[in-house]
Amino acid sequence: MLVDSPPESSASERSTVPVPAGRPRHAARAAGLLGAVAVLALVLVASIAVGAKPMSLDEVWHGLFSYTGTPNDVVVRDLRVPRTLLGVLVGLGLGLSGAVMQALTRNPLAEPGILGVNAGAAAAVVSAISFFGAASLTEFVWWAFLGAGVVSVAVYVLGGSRSATPVRLALAGTAAGAALVGYINAVQLTDSKALDKLRFWTVGSLSSATMDTVQQVAPFLLAGAALALLLGRPLNAMAMGDDTARALGAHLTRTRIAAMVAITLLCGAATAACGPIVFVGLMIPHLVRAVTGPDMRWVLVYSAVLAPVLLLGADVIGRVVTRPAELQVGIVTALIGGPVFIHLVRRKRMAQL
Repeated sequence: MLVDSPPESSASERSTVPVPAGRPRHAARAAGLLGAVAVLALVLVASIAVGAKPMSLDEVWHGLFSYTGTPNDVVVRDLRVPRTLLGVLVGLGLGLSGAVMQALTRNPLAEPGILGVNAGAAAAVVSAISFFGAASLTEFVWWAFLGAGVVSVAVYVLGGSRSATPVRLALAGTAAGAALVGYINAVQLTDSKALDKLRFWTVGSLSSATMDTVQQVAPFLLAGAALALLLGRPLNAMAMGDDTARALGAHLTRTRIAAMVAITLLCGAATAACGPIVFVGLMIPHLVRAVTGPDMRWVLVYSAVLAPVLLLGADVIGRVVTRPAELQVGIVTALIGGPVFIHLVRRKRMAQL
């Protein structure tokens, strides 16, 4: 009896083999990242072109490319450009540190402001100014690193270390932050010299940015950003649990130490340059994960692009809404981030990391 053999597939049929599902998603993430970069470019233009002093685009262009020292040229080249560059660097630092902190602690509420890291850096800088006579950003940076590192470790230990829960870490960070803010206020009230230096810095501000500021903090922020971006793969492994991470070859202790170093570099330099700015590191990783999913390699890259968008956007809003005065960027981000934080806390099923 003859048995019919199955017909051979034609070339056209073989060419229609389904593409693995991961490829379209990868392409979508890449396209989304290009879109995020385009948005960042638009915000950069807005940050340079829009401010407390209205200017035409011709005046802005003249200040950028035909500088002659006129008052408008000075505003554009010497004030807005450094302010924009510093906003990009600080936003990069806050976004990446928030994403790394959330992954490291598996806590969706982790953020440099909420966990008290920014307050620790600020308290160290206030102490340096009041008690040790620190007066330059170069000195502020090292004190901010010390404060950020000490508080990071203290909150992690108080929250239970490896057995820490999101609620315990949030409570430990909130308590530490509240105590440190009280200390900062006490020092400022008893030291008028410190108060004069810190009254804008402590609310979070980009208004005093100069090219010297950018040049001094850029190496620390870029080094911390590079280290954070390298942690994407090991943080993905750690998200599956310590035992699984070890089986996959991840070095847990090394990863935790590298993550703490990255957080300290990013938060310390950002806080030294601009003061404590809260909620940027909380909001951006949540927004990013809604687009990219939990893959930390993509979360970190997206956060590095979108956090500067949020910070510069908030700074532009602050410059416009109270013309001719300015509303400090730290106040704007707090007004935006407060409701977001309440929403995240009240969610019945808060995403676990």
